[in-house]
Amino acid sequence: MQQPEKVPEALREDVLTFVALMDGGQLDEAIAHGEAMAERHMGSVNLYNMLGSANIKAGRRARAVEWFQRALQIDPDDIGTLYNLAVTCQELGGKTAAIEFFGRILKLKPDSSYIRALKMLLQAHICDWTALAEDEAHLATMGIEGKIVSPFSLLSFEDRPDRHRIRSERYVAHQFNQAPLPEPSRPASPPARLKIGYFTAEVRHHPVALLIARVLELHDRARFEIIVYSYGPVVEDEVRTRIKSGVDRFLDVAAGTDQQIAELARRDGIDIAIDLTGHTTYARTGIFAFRAAPVQISYLGYPGTSGAPFIDYIVADRSLIPEDQLAAYTEAPIYLPHVYQAQDDKAAISSPAPSRAALGLPEDGFVFCAINNGYKIRPELFDIWMRLLAQVDGSILWLLDSNPWIKDNLRREAAARGVDPARLVFADWKPHADYLAQLGQADLFLDSFIYNAGATASHALWAGLPVLTRIGTGYPARMASSLLHAIGLSELITTTDADYESLALILANNRARLTAIRAKLARNRDTTPLFDSALFTRHLEDGYVRAYRRWLAGEPPARIDVPDLSARADARA
Repeated sequence: MQQPEKVPEALREDVLTFVALMDGGQLDEAIAHGEAMAERHMGSVNLYNMLGSANIKAGRRARAVEWFQRALQIDPDDIGTLYNLAVTCQELGGKTAAIEFFGRILKLKPDSSYIRALKMLLQAHICDWTALAEDEAHLATMGIEGKIVSPFSLLSFEDRPDRHRIRSERYVAHQFNQAPLPEPSRPASPPARLKIGYFTAEVRHHPVALLIARVLELHDRARFEIIVYSYGPVVEDEVRTRIKSGVDRFLDVAAGTDQQIAELARRDGIDIAIDLTGHTTYARTGIFAFRAAPVQISYLGYPGTSGAPFIDYIVADRSLIPEDQLAAYTEAPIYLPHVYQAQDDKAAISSPAPSRAALGLPEDGFVFCAINNGYKIRPELFDIWMRLLAQVDGSILWLLDSNPWIKDNLRREAAARGVDPARLVFADWKPHADYLAQLGQADLFLDSFIYNAGATASHALWAGLPVLTRIGTGYPARMASSLLHAIGLSELITTTDADYESLALILANNRARLTAIRAKLARNRDTTPLFDSALFTRHLEDGYVRAYRRWLAGEPPARIDVPDLSARADARA
């Protein structure tokens, strides 16, 4: 039998030194040693990948790509290297490069559902539908059988909350099987002030932060102490400043491990932990697996079930999660009486609003607005939008310029459907008040499905822009209908693709009817529950209290129906 080649002693000592420096957190020293090691010894895939990973830990992703590329020159088919390149390129904004590397992995390993799901989501972000039919043929088994997938990656591809539950449960069972911290003892009576911990990666200009900021300010400080645990990127913008000033304590815990953060929350005496991130970017689900608090609630950041046995409740309303769909959720619902989504009734809208000409919009033509994330746009939905443009003379479709590739891809798709690509107009990013002001210049917001607009739909309604939606089965497909019910505009909720298209055409051709709807929206904005932030906060607080009382009584999580407090609502400003 052939004996394995003996590793030279000098190389072995160099590797041990490199590992020791890495384990000790001495990144600069480790990288310098590793680079010198690469010069002294013959390069290898493992060595170059180690150096790439070290540079990523040091925040030098561009340099990491160089080392991964060197590894790929040695072995072009090394799956670990291809994965490292894909993920790093994605983090650097190179979506098409990441797609290419994920595609190369799939050629080598076509049954890799995890990689396929990541590739599908990236292609959806840039509206590249070239491989969609081939990829979606695998949906019935992706994350359901075999390997796990990241749960968020497939939410926009099928309206199947039952399958999303299975994916989430399998993902959580695989990734988070650590033993929780010991359960805290139950006090004899509830504390005078419940300690609520909000855990989030998004304390910056982000939809979740924009929605929750007002609620954090409005919490009744006589009954609740509010602590925010932030573990995402530090962006010192006006939203972060507002949230920090609107809570009792703000803690940046990004440097801590999941267990350390959970232990900190325990020392702080958190009674209820709110997960505002879920299975999205920068998720720290392990914090909740360790049991940061006796009661743990999923809210707002992730539109679906966590699949986690350690998440007790999900905040919802009966429109968002109908009772006949509860089997698709592992959490017990906290049913709020009007709407699940927090709102900011102090959100400023720039005045005067920009003119249509300044926004690149036609002065007289009908403006269909679909300023939303590109990954929510599906080919069959785009087909409807293009048919609407073809039937409404002078109309345009107003979209979001969210990345460098989306304009070219969607304009190409428009041309393929016989529509002049110039009739697609793309909005640039703007400060929030300016963004809200520009929405008012559109005529009708066309919602996306399978994955609705969430925060974007509420922004449109706040700006006075009617939202047309098509309701589906799961949480992502019912967000806009929840908002429309709460603001008294259920006539804008359709149930089929055909009805959605038909009503959009009717409203585009009947200005008097659309004007009446806009007037109703203007009246209802200040008189219906959707934008009553103080009332909403009272309902949310009531749900928290009821969930905590169940735990205090030794009762398992169960459905909670929060009563309508409108009659007794006070205006806490």
